[in-house]
Amino acid sequence: MIILFDLDGTVIDSTEAILESFFVACEENRCEKPSAEAIKKLIGYPLDVMFGRVGVKPELVWKCVASYKEHYRLISTQKTVLLPRAKEAVELASSFARLGVVTTKTARYSKELLEHFGILHRFEVLVGREDVQNPKPHPEPILNALEMMHVKGKKDVWMVGDTKLDLECAKEAGVDAVAVLGGYGEKEELKCYGFPLRSDVYDAVTYLQKNGKK
Repeated sequence: MIILFDLDGTVIDSTEAILESFFVACEENRCEKPSAEAIKKLIGYPLDVMFGRVGVKPELVWKCVASYKEHYRLISTQKTVLLPRAKEAVELASSFARLGVVTTKTARYSKELLEHFGILHRFEVLVGREDVQNPKPHPEPILNALEMMHVKGKKDVWMVGDTKLDLECAKEAGVDAVAVLGGYGEKEELKCYGFPLRSDVYDAVTYLQKNGKK
């Protein structure tokens, strides 16, 4: 079995780091500061999309992205935490499946965070924003991960994530998924995709341990 995990809202909570970096980027580039709620609704999208959707002028979007990354790099490990039972979930999953990460976060920072939390070694691959032309919800991130893992078929391949972007990505890639609640996605929105819903990533992994093999 292959299990591919999203990060933000699924395995980690980096809301504080994301918001602070967003506000710093807007201040440095003299953009109107968006609300925290507006930002949180967009977590999961690539940074350029997020800045554009909160009203940053197109000519300033990539300057904001650069400012964001510069600040995020400095604070990410201090202002990010593992979600409850996430480490246990990853460790359990690694006992019966091959694991990967599929995220729209920068791969470099994602690897640093997972190393910081002592779970990077559990994952065979990590596909980040710079590894694809088309981020989630496009299927390319999942397809890239499977190619890197030398997986030819799509049987017993699962995506675990907390937003519609993860579920759309799985659907378009032709793999199964489990949606986790308590992240950034709304329950009613996630239910629309017809995939199993679980309370958190640990419940998702125990579900897959019992029901994942086909």
